[in-house]
Amino acid sequence: MKILALQFKYFGDAVLMTPALRALREHFPEAELHVLVPQEMTPLFQHLPWLNRVWGMPRHRGHASLSETWPFIAALRRERFDRSVDFAGNDRGAILSRLIGSRQRLSWTTRHSRWWRTFCYHQQVLEPEVLPHESRRLAQLLSAWQVPSPRSYESEIRPNPTLMDEARRLLPSDNVILCHIASSQPKKEWPVKSWVEFYHLAGGAGLKLAFTTARGQREASLIDELKSHLPEAEVLPEIADLALFLAVLARSRGFVSGDTGPLHFAAGLGVPTLSLFGPTSPNRWAPLGEKHRYLVGGPCECSGHSAVCQAPKHCLMAAPPAKVLSALQDLLLLK
Repeated sequence: MKILALQFKYFGDAVLMTPALRALREHFPEAELHVLVPQEMTPLFQHLPWLNRVWGMPRHRGHASLSETWPFIAALRRERFDRSVDFAGNDRGAILSRLIGSRQRLSWTTRHSRWWRTFCYHQQVLEPEVLPHESRRLAQLLSAWQVPSPRSYESEIRPNPTLMDEARRLLPSDNVILCHIASSQPKKEWPVKSWVEFYHLAGGAGLKLAFTTARGQREASLIDELKSHLPEAEVLPEIADLALFLAVLARSRGFVSGDTGPLHFAAGLGVPTLSLFGPTSPNRWAPLGEKHRYLVGGPCECSGHSAVCQAPKHCLMAAPPAKVLSALQDLLLLK
C-alpha cells in the first residue's frame, strides 16, 4: 500500500501533523508513507526515519506556474497511491488531491466549504464545532479509515546530522536559552521591553540567553530595538536555511517565544519550551508533552482578523517577566 499525506498551510501546522503521521505508520506498518508539503517545509520531515519519501512542491505566493508544477504532479500520479489524506482541506490541497488521483482520497468539510471540493475527495469528515488541540484534530480525521489515535500526541522532527558542526559554530554553547522575539502576527509578540526586563532577570539567575527573530524587515527592526537597550545581548545571525536553523535549535537548552512556527520546531526537536499565549488559544496550539509549558496573558480584545494589537494595553503585558522566569526555571528542572 502507498499512502500520501498532504499539508499546505503554515510551518507550525505542518509540525503538528506529525502525530497523525505516526498514527498512520503505526496502523499501516508495511505501507509506503509519503508526505507532500511546500518545498520550503521539506527540512521538517526529511530526517524522520519512518517516512519513506518527502515531496516538496515548488510554489510562489500569488501565482501558479503550470510549466513548473505539472511535471511534479505527473511524477506523483505515476506513484499510483492507494490512499491520500489532505490534512489542510484548503483549495490547493483539494485540487492537488484530485489531480494526483489516489484511489481513496480523504479530507475535511465544513458547512461553508466550496461545493466543488466534493468532487476532489471520496470521503469528507465534518470539522468538529468545538476544535480540540490541533494535533488531536488532525488525528481525528483518520478515524474515517479506522486508524486509532497515536500512542503520543507530541510532535516529532529531526535535525540534519550533517549540519551539527555548522550549528555548533553558530551556537557554541549548548547551555543557552534561545528566545524568539517575532511571530507571523505582531499581536502575538511579547513586547520588547518585556524581553529586556526578562534578560536582566535571567542573567541575575545565572541563565544565558540568546535571541533570534524571523526573516523580514519588520522582524529585524525588533532586534534593532532590543539591541538599543541590550547592546551586550547575544543575537544569532539571520539563518536563511531552515535545515540549519533546526540544527541550531536542537543544540539549545530551552526555547521561549510566543505562538509561532519556531516554537513548534523546538518542541518537535525535543527542546523544552515555554510559550506565551494571548491572542490565540493554548488549548489548541501550545506544544503537548511534559517538557513544554505555557503562560497566558490577559484577555485579548483584538479582532480575530487583525494581525496587530488594537487594545489600549497588550494582553501579553499580563505575563510579567518575573513570572516567565519562574516558569522557565521550573521547566529546566525537568530536563
